[in-house]
Amino acid sequence: MADIVIGIASSHTPQLSSGVDMWPDHARRDQRYPLLGKDAAYHTYEETLAGADPGMSEQLTPEVWQGKYERVQAAVESLAAALKAADADLALVIGDDQRELFVDDGIPAFACFTGTEMVDMKPDEETFARLPKGIQAAYWAVHGEERGIHPVAQELSAHVAERLALADFDLTVFTKQPAGRTLGHAFTFPRYRLGLPVTTPIVPVFVNTYYPPNVPSAARCYRLGRELRRAVEDWGSGARVAIIASGGLTHFVIDETLDRGVLDAIAARDADALGGIPRGKLRSGNSEILNWVTAAGALEGLEPTIVDYVPGYRTPAGTGTGMAFARWD
Repeated sequence: MADIVIGIASSHTPQLSSGVDMWPDHARRDQRYPLLGKDAAYHTYEETLAGADPGMSEQLTPEVWQGKYERVQAAVESLAAALKAADADLALVIGDDQRELFVDDGIPAFACFTGTEMVDMKPDEETFARLPKGIQAAYWAVHGEERGIHPVAQELSAHVAERLALADFDLTVFTKQPAGRTLGHAFTFPRYRLGLPVTTPIVPVFVNTYYPPNVPSAARCYRLGRELRRAVEDWGSGARVAIIASGGLTHFVIDETLDRGVLDAIAARDADALGGIPRGKLRSGNSEILNWVTAAGALEGLEPTIVDYVPGYRTPAGTGTGMAFARWD
C-alpha cells in the first residue's frame, strides 16, 4: 500500500513569477478580453471598472505590490521546503490543460497519461517573441530553456486509470504525447517553482476546467479526488506519494469572498461546501479552483493548513489573481 505523505496546492499565475515590474503588463492584458464578474456573467473591462470598489487605488501602489510579491515568494518557498522534507518517491499532479497538450477539438473531461515520460518545451524564438513581456518574464517558472523531461510513474498511472474506470469515471487514457505539443504549465510548475526533483516521477491527472461543455462539476471533482486517494492507497507499493494541485484561485476578476470561502471549506474539511460551488462561479480562470477541490477530496485524511492568501490586484477594476497556497500534512 502506497502512503500519501503530503499535499500541496499553489497558484501558478505568471504574476507570481514575473516580478512586480511586470505587473503593469499583466494589467494591460486584463483590459483586452471579456471578464467574468462576481455575478457569474461576462463584462467588458469598462463595465467591470464602473462597478469596482472606488478604493481599489490603495491596492495599486508600488509599496503594496512589493509587499504582496514578497509574501507570495515566501509562501512558495514554504511549500517547496515542505515538499522537500516529505521526501516523496513520486508526485500525483492535478491540473488543467489550456490547449497546450490537447488540440482545440479534443479536450477530455478527465485524462490520465500512462506512458513513460512527458516533455515540456518553450516555443520557437519567433513565437516566444510575440508573447506579452509579462508572460515572457515568467516563462522560467513553467518551461526550461531546453526540452524538459518529466518521468512518469507508469505503473501507478495505469492503476489510477483502471481504478477510475471501475468507479464509473469516463476518462481518456493515452500513452504517447501528441507531436509538437508540450506538457502544460499546470504540470510543469511543481518542477520549476516548487522544487520537485527532476528525477521524481509524476502521475499527471488532467481535469478540463476551462472549456465547456464537458467541464465537470465541483461535486464530481471532489469525488474524483476521493477515488484518486483510494487508487493510491490500494496500489501494491510502499511508495511515498505527494499530491499536488496547481492553479487558481479567482482570476481575472478577483472574488475574495469566493476565494476565502474555498479556503475556509478546505481548512474545515467541508466536503459539502466544496462540492456545492456553483458552476457559474467556476468559469474562466476561476475554474482552476476545481483542481483544489479535487486535491481536497484526495487529501481528506491529512491535516490542511492555509499557508497564505494574497489578493493580487493589478487594475482599478479589481482584476488580478487571488494567489493562494496550502498544504496538507
